[in-house]
Amino acid sequence: MLPQEVIRRKRDGNALSTDDVREFISGLTNGSVSEGQVAAFAMAVFFKGMSADEAVGLTLAMRDSGTVLKWDLPGPIVDKHSTGGIGDNVSLMLAPMLAACGCFVPMISGRGLGHTGGTLDKLDSIQGYNTAPDNALFTKVVRDVGCAIIGQTADLAPADKRLYGIRDVTATVESVPLITASILSKKLSAGLQHLVMDVKCGSGAFMQKREDAEMLAHSLVSVANGAGLKTTALITDMDEPLANCAGNALEVLHAVRFLKNELTHSRAHEVTLYLGSELLLSTGIAGTGADARKKLEVSLSSGRAAAIFGDMVVALGGPSNFMQKPEKHVAAAAIVKPVYADQRGNIRAIATRDLGLAVIELGGGRRRADDKINHAVGLSNLLGKNANADHHTPLAMIHAADEASFARAEKIIKSAYIIGELSEELPPILERLTA
Repeated sequence: MLPQEVIRRKRDGNALSTDDVREFISGLTNGSVSEGQVAAFAMAVFFKGMSADEAVGLTLAMRDSGTVLKWDLPGPIVDKHSTGGIGDNVSLMLAPMLAACGCFVPMISGRGLGHTGGTLDKLDSIQGYNTAPDNALFTKVVRDVGCAIIGQTADLAPADKRLYGIRDVTATVESVPLITASILSKKLSAGLQHLVMDVKCGSGAFMQKREDAEMLAHSLVSVANGAGLKTTALITDMDEPLANCAGNALEVLHAVRFLKNELTHSRAHEVTLYLGSELLLSTGIAGTGADARKKLEVSLSSGRAAAIFGDMVVALGGPSNFMQKPEKHVAAAAIVKPVYADQRGNIRAIATRDLGLAVIELGGGRRRADDKINHAVGLSNLLGKNANADHHTPLAMIHAADEASFARAEKIIKSAYIIGELSEELPPILERLTA
């Protein structure tokens, strides 16, 4: 195979054969394809797209560039993936809830990207928690506890790491076929049998337009099922924060309260139950949506999900009493103060993406890939749409390291909240897609 001929065919809008794609990805992995050729390939795909068959071939080639985990467990192997948003800590709650219902959840997660938070950054806020175990420990924790949430190891889909790094600096991140292959190659390498995708749209999502979210969701569902992974997708609203907080330690503490069944009437609760129900129905553990929801609610009310999360934390190096005294094992910010709206009234709209930028301004996210994160900082008590803001009810509580970063975040938050007449509040679940 000549890499330049593969690039030429895609540049001219022709379909690539499975062998073409597999050989190109093999060359990407072993270094025989140059960085310039990878960049040219990514740009050709960005402009010319890929058919479903091509995208399946690309996904499987990237999966097979490294280790593919094999499981022999007495239950279905499942996972969930979100395209990211503000206050989206669903993975922390859903993994142990699914484990409590009889599933096994080998969840490979990522770090913060752009304005969105990352599950691994949240878990890194727990003292001692190891987000980068070797495969032996990872598989042991999944087998013994029922779930493990870790980062991508070096030998799982290594082609994705190289391709993503080049896409990031060549303005090709937004390519739907490349996004699809990047997400699904990692999921397939984890040996999954069932997957649910949470594709977000709205002011705090990467895909802000509904039609863009639908396009990505259709691609993910089509390619995943074409690759043999039973997958459905939900399009969910990110026009306001999902949880009422944003920031690493703060979202972990929120998850602990959730697992202790203290946060039952919230948008985060609804999205978590909907996603979990999709997987319990897909696996056959539940026969109806009502049955699935009941099983998930029992996992919370019984304390089983909370106990499993605590066991996972311990198994991956965290403190044994984390669920009993979580505040003791995560850092707290030096300054915690409210920010108030300049005028009274209802929250008509929220520039949700800007709330994520406020967290980055506080030091809770990255401007560059090698930036260190302050896990303690962030926002709590965030008001949602149509809530009433006045001089006694803050828009949010800011958790800051110093007065200067507090002032910068305060300015962003005041600008992000639009006060006015009541607006239409979208339901958290907008659409469901199947193969």
